[in-house]
Amino acid sequence: MKTMTCKQLGGACDAAFRADTFEAIAEQSKQHGMEMFRIQDAAHLEAMQRMRALAQAPEAMARWLKARKQAFEALPED
Repeated sequence: MKTMTCKQLGGACDAAFRADTFEAIAEQSKQHGMEMFRIQDAAHLEAMQRMRALAQAPEAMARWLKARKQAFEALPED
């Protein structure tokens, strides 16, 4: 198991996600983001806006995603 925070994944808080794979961590982060959107958390809405802007440039988004995955892989096991 490895742990990444919402902030490490481009979000706005220190909520921790734990999983064996980056894909599983990303799914947990997505669910967290959906909840933050549902409650209209201002800090998370700002982070989502930054991610939307990044998504407008597919190459930049791919580089960002690759960097997050590499960061996950470099983490020690919990």
